Amino acid sequence: MKGLLRTDWIGLLVLVLAGGAALAAARPEFLTAYNIDVILVSFCLTVVYALGQGVMIAIGHMNLALGATGCLVAVAFGGVLEVWHLPLALAIGFGLLLGVACGFVNGWLTYRTGLTSFIITLATLSIFKGAALGITQAQPFYGIPAAVKAFGSDRWGPLPEMLLVALPIVIVIAVFFGRMVVGRQLLAYGGNPHAAELSGIPASRVVILAHTLSGVLAAVAGMLSVARLQNATPSIGDEWLIASFAAPVIGGAVLTGGHLPVIGTCLGVLVVALINQALVMLAVDPFYVQVLLGLLILGAVGLNRLREVRLGTAPAVRLS
Repeated sequence: MKGLLRTDWIGLLVLVLAGGAALAAARPEFLTAYNIDVILVSFCLTVVYALGQGVMIAIGHMNLALGATGCLVAVAFGGVLEVWHLPLALAIGFGLLLGVACGFVNGWLTYRTGLTSFIITLATLSIFKGAALGITQAQPFYGIPAAVKAFGSDRWGPLPEMLLVALPIVIVIAVFFGRMVVGRQLLAYGGNPHAAELSGIPASRVVILAHTLSGVLAAVAGMLSVARLQNATPSIGDEWLIASFAAPVIGGAVLTGGHLPVIGTCLGVLVVALINQALVMLAVDPFYVQVLLGLLILGAVGLNRLREVRLGTAPAVRLS
């Protein structure tokens, strides 16, 4: 119990439980099967791309092209299914390879040019988004196979089938950063890049691997979005950016790198989902969702910075 109380996500868990209980008391319809399904589906989609951004935050970088990557993969996935009539397994493989390619390009350019990931991914955001619009001519692909549509809408009791993808990804990322040497090297690089390189951890491998992994997770989220929406629309990914930063930061991630609490990120996703659901059920203007998420990011970053200053571990500010 003492160990549990010392974790950096226990307070967030209490917040999620208290917020859910308060919302259920104020609006009994919050606990209906339909509403729980909406929250769980939102969790399945958001946690995948939030971890995609979390991987970048772990090394002190960022991926502004996360949503554009997901969009490009989504429309390419829908396109090869509708136009080329590829088997579903090949279409999924194609989507994952495209995500790998997008992430690799981001990582390779970031390392080779010496420019910050902010600049590189800002540029590739425009490139990937433009390519997605060019492929679709700004029109969705509707010829999605029934199996894909069923996966996005079917459930086992109260649980959506998309949890079969989201939960294994959460577990794999947790094991990757918690137990695997390569994952620990990424965190070490994020904590202190200079010391990590002196200890034999190559910056090229860390930067390219992190960007590539982020691209793969964006690709998975893009294809899940196609399954949920029942079509491949070029608007997929447009709203990912704020939530992708909000969930890890609220969960305790440090923007300067070196720490990625996977459980905290999952709880951060639930906080974002609860906020969205609460404002909908209370008939609050949806624009306030963005305002509140922005304030939560500022508050979480401020608390993390204050904790680092008090512990004497605050690093120099760097924009990667």
